[in-house]
Amino acid sequence: MAANQLWRWRGLTLQAEERQGTLWAQNRLQAMLSLQQQGVTALSLRRCPVRPAYWRTAWRCEIIEQLATLLHAGLTLSDGLEMLAQQHPIPQWQALLSTLSKRLAEGSTLSEALRQWPEAFPPLWLAMIHTGEVTGKLELCCQSLAQQQKAQQAITQKVKKALRYPCIILSLAVAVVVAMLGFVLPEFTAIYRTFNTPLPLLTQIVMRLADGVKEHFGLIAVTIMLPFLPGLLLKKEPRWQRFHLRIVLALPVMGRLVRGQMLSHIYTVLALTQSAGITFLQGLETLEDTLTHPHWRDVITRLHQAISQGSPIWQAMEKSETFTPLCLQLVRTGETSGALEQMLQNLADYHSEKTHQLSENLTSLLEPMLLLVTGAIIGTLVVAMYLPIFHLGDAISGAG
Repeated sequence: MAANQLWRWRGLTLQAEERQGTLWAQNRLQAMLSLQQQGVTALSLRRCPVRPAYWRTAWRCEIIEQLATLLHAGLTLSDGLEMLAQQHPIPQWQALLSTLSKRLAEGSTLSEALRQWPEAFPPLWLAMIHTGEVTGKLELCCQSLAQQQKAQQAITQKVKKALRYPCIILSLAVAVVVAMLGFVLPEFTAIYRTFNTPLPLLTQIVMRLADGVKEHFGLIAVTIMLPFLPGLLLKKEPRWQRFHLRIVLALPVMGRLVRGQMLSHIYTVLALTQSAGITFLQGLETLEDTLTHPHWRDVITRLHQAISQGSPIWQAMEKSETFTPLCLQLVRTGETSGALEQMLQNLADYHSEKTHQLSENLTSLLEPMLLLVTGAIIGTLVVAMYLPIFHLGDAISGAG
């Protein structure tokens, strides 16, 4: 897909009808040839920018869910993709769906056509769609895939919201404090000092703090940024990513959120692949392809190696020291009774629900705590700012 370029065209058909659209081609010449094969004489052809943000999960889920509905209604796969291409509001998706439709009309399978677009369709999609083609249950696989992706997207947004809220509140509090220390409080104290009267102790402390911040602002800024510099410089380094995740997982609340979200993803994907008829080892390989963090990839790799060597699934999970005792117990029960798929789905639902509850509880607890902290800080500054004014009458009388 990296060699493809997006082109917007306008031209005339053989019936002299003016039409326009978008298509993918490696260069201008290939784009012109593609239009000629469609019986279109190009009047204008210009290259369009490709936005990676449009390859997000929301659009993929909507497309695959609509495709499942069209297949259930009796449309062929090629006709369904062409219909979706005509209705889609994003030009690069229009061109992609139209390209897929043409590939299918030429005899290619959907999984083979999707394999050429890794940025738009991750490995899990390829595995599920290929399984649907082999088993003849493409409609069901597409529907299950859309539901799984929506559920994971919802829980991801929930966790991000819970972690983002305190950062926003604290940032606003810091901005207010800096504004009051840097601009408001000095004006009040300058007026009060004209009366040659000593400032109240609280005001003096706050002013010294403000002066210290002004004098050593660069050092303070570097000190604050110092813990974040390794993350900015080494964010793509696997060893740093593993070290950073260990720290995050050790945190009381944030660690539980991150762990719960990832365990929910792991069990959901494994349950989905089991329901589609994919073997557990193949499901682990598919799961590993969906993970981006090296720590979780290492966990699944070790799990795959242990199971392939003959170890039971629950024992392999126990050796990884990542999964909870409840996980081990349910997986062992499912493996023994032959209901592994159901147990994996139960674990996915359990961790998803727990993560939702934890994120909601975190938000409800952080809100009053942050309000108290920010209120105390800003209240102290306001008192320090207005305390000299309370004694202004005495100062004027003394000056008179």
